Amino acid sequence: MTYCLAIAAETGLVFISDSRTNAGVDMVSTYSKMYAFGIPGERQFTILTSGNLATSQSVISRIKRDIKKTSHDCILTREHMTDVAEYIGEISREEQEKASAPNINVQSFFIIGGQIRDQRPAIFMVYPQGNYISTSSDTTYLQIGESKYGKPILDRILTPDVSLETAAMCALVSMDSTMRSNLSVGPPIELSVYDAGALQPGRYYRFDEDSEHLRQLKKSWDKLLKDAFKKLPPVAWSSTWDRTEESG
Repeated sequence: MTYCLAIAAETGLVFISDSRTNAGVDMVSTYSKMYAFGIPGERQFTILTSGNLATSQSVISRIKRDIKKTSHDCILTREHMTDVAEYIGEISREEQEKASAPNINVQSFFIIGGQIRDQRPAIFMVYPQGNYISTSSDTTYLQIGESKYGKPILDRILTPDVSLETAAMCALVSMDSTMRSNLSVGPPIELSVYDAGALQPGRYYRFDEDSEHLRQLKKSWDKLLKDAFKKLPPVAWSSTWDRTEESG
């Protein structure tokens, strides 16, 4: 399993992904699920993947091959972010059809985010069927993979006007919560922060299994949660709740 998250703020975009693809008792496998493409000064993209690893790797390989073809339709030639989302959906469907087999789930999900020239930065989630959705003022983030455990902090903190620093911290806490509740999600953790209008590769960070920052984050978050819980107002128990009927 995996967990990937993209956050859209007024000042830019934040992307985070884990790298674990298998977490058996005697074998742990890791593969990067974050990919960057772009032309400095013109466009920048980040792609996150989840689902069938063979399909997602085939799609990424296809994107790279298309880029190398001269005067060919590719991720670097599409005019709008919606066109890029459609392109990924198209090749995803094609790769799924090639790999289709009985009783095998070959579906993959993708998050594509970035900016083209003077257009606004945008994030889209592309479904296996090729259709897609985008963020909005009400939903400022998109998730793929094991999404439920990391959702509460996002719903409580994120708004369109949050700073990129706050968005990045929310992403890390969301990932920490997911890793704590699901062993199939784990390091290395990749984080990318893109400043709106930069049209340059985003700031990239990688946190390995022995990352001191991840340890401190987990320790601090656990302590703050426990401290907050202790400060909750007491429950005003009704006296009738403790009564039991005497048998007769």
